[in-house]
Amino acid sequence: MTTIAATGRRRATLPASTVLIAKRAVLSFLRTPQLVVLGTVQLVGILVTFRYVFGGAFGTSQGLPYVDFAVPGFIAAGVPFTLIGTAVVMAEDLHTGFIDRLRSLPFPSAAVLAGRVLADSVVLTWSLAIATAVGFAIGFRLHGSILQGLAAFGLCLVFGLAFSWVFMTLGLLAGNGQAAQGLAMLIFPLTFGSSAYVPVETMPGWLRAFAENQPITSMADAVRALALGGHAQDFLGHSAAYYVIRSLMWSAGIMIVFFALAVACFRRR
Repeated sequence: MTTIAATGRRRATLPASTVLIAKRAVLSFLRTPQLVVLGTVQLVGILVTFRYVFGGAFGTSQGLPYVDFAVPGFIAAGVPFTLIGTAVVMAEDLHTGFIDRLRSLPFPSAAVLAGRVLADSVVLTWSLAIATAVGFAIGFRLHGSILQGLAAFGLCLVFGLAFSWVFMTLGLLAGNGQAAQGLAMLIFPLTFGSSAYVPVETMPGWLRAFAENQPITSMADAVRALALGGHAQDFLGHSAAYYVIRSLMWSAGIMIVFFALAVACFRRR
């Protein structure tokens, strides 16, 4: 019995276990039509609403079309919304005892968190691809190079990796799925109090101070600057490199802090 258990432990390597957890999470996503279909419909609906309903009421500096301003910001701001389900799933896995069952097996505990991050990356790639396609369909045009466009896409994935740890932490802190969803809704003030949808110059002074110094604004401006290419300095006041560095610093800070919190919470639970 001891030999078999030891062999099992050797076979349950961290990479293989991580892929197994990620596969389970992705398959659960694909087998839930409401997550795939309704999530996509909601994404498209919000983007179309801002483009055609509110677009005429918002202005931008330097004559930049609102659709070219809004779509990069919308895609960046949509990253946290795409990952809200992570908090719910993590809380439900704890509540139903799934994670406890894994701990009773020769299975590396770190794979639970690593696999969730890997699955989030796959789901986020799908969502970003849909949002980008819809953006082009409603009139967005890339002013930078294709390479800059790909860099913006990759930057969103990095940002999503950081927020994946945020939502895992919230899921581990919550007692159940409903509580986790409620905690995840705290992302709303960050999203709407940012430059994702409107220029921060149009905001009251107190809100502008908040909007200019928070991660969603840094990411939205970085994606927007890459999409604008050589015109970024004219429209935004700084080069794309300036905004990209700021967004990477925010992403690194968020990832370091919430990685430590998620690991601590996971060990305690």
